Amino acid sequence: MSFITTVPVAEATDDVRKMYEQQQASLGYVPNYAKVFSLRPGVMAGWRGLLGSIRATLDTRRYELVTLAAARALRSSYCSLAHGTVLRDQFYDSAQLTSIAEDFTRGGLDSSDVAIMRFAEKMVTDASSVTEADVQTLREHGLTDPEIFDVAAAAAARCFFSKLLDALGAEPDAAYNDLEADLRQRLTVGRPISEESVEQLPLRS
Repeated sequence: MSFITTVPVAEATDDVRKMYEQQQASLGYVPNYAKVFSLRPGVMAGWRGLLGSIRATLDTRRYELVTLAAARALRSSYCSLAHGTVLRDQFYDSAQLTSIAEDFTRGGLDSSDVAIMRFAEKMVTDASSVTEADVQTLREHGLTDPEIFDVAAAAAARCFFSKLLDALGAEPDAAYNDLEADLRQRLTVGRPISEESVEQLPLRS
């Protein structure tokens, strides 16, 4: 559900249907966040372009850790669950990821990962509080200035997406109920998971 009226999955045509198809090809269903963008599919296209340019120079694991830290600081259940799922599926077992989600400083990460997540958390909470010393700390953990830009860009981009979804009432997809209970609880930091079943596009006639 959301607070605005969106294009029903069964009635989608043209650019909206194309967007729904792209999302379903990735996830196996049409996610609730895509329905919010159904009113302005061009904005979704712009978001995908921006995100693609940011991710092109970021290691996948680093991108996901930065995004998880940002999402948790923003209290975005949707993004926390989505990117936590990627981390569980590709990089960590459920137990370690649960620990990371609870307190990333005590989750078995190396010091550079902790520094990156701490920076992302501070940035999205209050970017004006970030100091030159914070940036220098990342350098001391081996990051180059272009890599620091990448981290900041990923965290900043998450502010747009997470805040837009939460402001319009998009609920995390019911598919996230399949996560292990402890992990699901740690990743649900804001809005609860939707009670409505996920939807798929009807076959074209």
